[in-house]
Amino acid sequence: MSVAAHEALERLRGGNRRFVSGIREPESFPSDPRRIAGSSKEQQPFAIVLGCSDARVPAELVFGQGFGDLFVIRVAGNIVAPSQVGSVEFASEVFNIRLAVVLGHTECGAVIATLQQLRRPKGTTSANLRSIVDRIAPAVEPLLAQPQADERLLAAAVRANVRASVKQLQHGSSLLERRIAEDGLLIIGAEYQLGTGAVEFFD
Repeated sequence: MSVAAHEALERLRGGNRRFVSGIREPESFPSDPRRIAGSSKEQQPFAIVLGCSDARVPAELVFGQGFGDLFVIRVAGNIVAPSQVGSVEFASEVFNIRLAVVLGHTECGAVIATLQQLRRPKGTTSANLRSIVDRIAPAVEPLLAQPQADERLLAAAVRANVRASVKQLQHGSSLLERRIAEDGLLIIGAEYQLGTGAVEFFD
């Protein structure tokens, strides 16, 4: 049974509040045998999370959720490439999920690397690494024209990158556009604070 977008969002907000306060629900423990056995035949995630691969931002823990609750896609810099779009399409269509969250985080290494590359271009031996930078660069490059401290620049760049990924999902897929228009799919951005564990949702 599908969960409405606003209800799914409240579940994530509540889970993050529990995470920040150190409260964990016993039934949400990843090692709970009942959850593992119950998900062996099927899965019913209520939200999609497209997040960064950073080891400090595990979506299930950050949102206080358990086994089978979230459909999680992780990639450096929470970028949107065809495989990520396809994964969101799959989860939205097959599991009738109504909420997708692009989850960035403070001090994102992929965003830092992109800013460094834009400021002092240098070659790289890996076309694959370069492809990540190339997807982040359009969102953050305009920020370099505004004089500001490095800390503020990075904070703005992280958020700009999240918003760019949200926009790409909202407008880069006819299937997702249809789901938004007809089925109430909500795609939003959020930022995880490494120092506190809190998640701030955008708009």
